Amino acid sequence: MTYIYDLASNDLIEAEIVLASGKLPLKKDGWKFDWNKLIKEKNSETYILRLKKSTKNIEGILQLKMEYGMLIMEVIEIAPHNLGSSNKRFDYVAGCLIAFGCRRSFSLKGPYKGFLTFTSKTNLIELYKTKYGANQALGQRMFIDDINGLKLIKKYLN
Repeated sequence: MTYIYDLASNDLIEAEIVLASGKLPLKKDGWKFDWNKLIKEKNSETYILRLKKSTKNIEGILQLKMEYGMLIMEVIEIAPHNLGSSNKRFDYVAGCLIAFGCRRSFSLKGPYKGFLTFTSKTNLIELYKTKYGANQALGQRMFIDDINGLKLIKKYLN
């Protein structure tokens, strides 16, 4: 089960992560990425996180890519209404999506099984380290290893 935290009611709300299809949110609606373009990229899968009881609203989106036997968290974006600290609607959205990427990485064969790699924005490196147990590899390149991945899966997806 996946739950996100409703800051208004202080309740955990059941959510689901599903393969994206159809029209995705637009930049003009406050999103930073052109998800309708990203969903068409080769060697990638795009997933949305939405409330289970209200499947219209997308709370976050994740794009995963396969390269050189590694699973890469290429793009992750939280819905505009879930950003910031004052008007934020739901928390745990990023954690759920990252944990989902970690869970997918356990289906890999070879030396990268259980590892999720990504490139972080400079200002988010410390957040990824402290909140999600990521390790910095080189420059802005980071990864979440199998041990920390299992911790995230247990925290956000079980």
